Amino acid sequence: MMFPIKILSVDDEAPMESMMKQFFRRKIRSGEYEFYFARNGVEALDVLNNTPGIEIILLDINMPEMDGLTMLSKVKEMHNPALHVIMVSAYGDLTNIRQAMNNGAFDFVMKPIDLGDLSSTIEKAIEQIDYVHESQKEHSQLVSLKEDLTTARNIQQYFLPRTFPPFPEESDHLDIYALMTPAKDIGGDFYDFFRIDEDHIALVIGDVCGKGIPAALFMAVSRTIIRSKGVVCGSAGACMTESNRLLAAYSADCMFVTVFYAIYHTKTGVVTYSNAGHNPPHVVRSDGSVEELPSSKNPMMGVFNIEYKEASLQLEPGDTLVMFTDGVTEAMNPYRTEFSTERLRTTLGGLAGKGSQQIIEEVKSAIKEFTNGAEQSDDITMLVVGRK
Repeated sequence: MMFPIKILSVDDEAPMESMMKQFFRRKIRSGEYEFYFARNGVEALDVLNNTPGIEIILLDINMPEMDGLTMLSKVKEMHNPALHVIMVSAYGDLTNIRQAMNNGAFDFVMKPIDLGDLSSTIEKAIEQIDYVHESQKEHSQLVSLKEDLTTARNIQQYFLPRTFPPFPEESDHLDIYALMTPAKDIGGDFYDFFRIDEDHIALVIGDVCGKGIPAALFMAVSRTIIRSKGVVCGSAGACMTESNRLLAAYSADCMFVTVFYAIYHTKTGVVTYSNAGHNPPHVVRSDGSVEELPSSKNPMMGVFNIEYKEASLQLEPGDTLVMFTDGVTEAMNPYRTEFSTERLRTTLGGLAGKGSQQIIEEVKSAIKEFTNGAEQSDDITMLVVGRK
């Protein structure tokens, strides 16, 4: 140990102090042990209160003013897991020793004391003390990590747009709402939307492979790159191609992200999009029919340098585009059955004409009812755009 182990010997027999100092003189001189002495429990408590760091108490049971069992109860009230009490008593006092062990004593030695046995008992206590300190250190590290993750979660949520409606000037004919619920403290899903020019708004939803801090960092990079390229590239395909070129160049440990990127024309309702390996969004038509967009033929981003292709669709007044990550369709119940695309389509079929926020809330409610208390295994993210 870096610091001496502090030992408090509590015994009303005067020779005990000199005997301890003589037997353990080498460890005292080398700085391994540091002894303190008291004649009864009252003196011992005073020493404890004025000497921080005492971690072993050699405690005689039979003493005046305050006996060892009473002293042990006072020590227990300190709630210090590193403080180990070794009881000292005479042969024939097994009843009190048993009571002391039941009340939290670490071990015991008998009088007349076998100093070799006492030394072994102290060393055993030191091993346990080291274990307690290591556990406390690990606990502190976990608490610190938890605090860091909470901060990271708050920062990540700050990255995502949270003001709705996001474009008040378009609210008479455009309804946008989004939500991301991470499975862990921080997630790899993201969504975004931003104005490209007077008539065009970009819509983005993505899902980074993996979980935790690496996924969150790659998510932040992906979102930043896509947004920066989206405002300068003239098409959805060009934005994905240029963004992927940068992600592929800087991707580490085989990280990749699936992305659905769309450009919505606010006057015509035309949506041009490029799907980079993401779940095909659904379109809820005004008549209640639900259409699933074609599966992507483009690969995920961050792996290959390719040219991404794009397609288009028409949103008529009353139609809604529902974008989501696989945490929606792959949400599992206690029997490990997935919510599935079919259940999502059925849920959406009853939501024609509903607002974007209500659609998300209804899908969330359906997932919650289906999963029936099962732990969320993946981030759940949705971005819904309705043409009024």
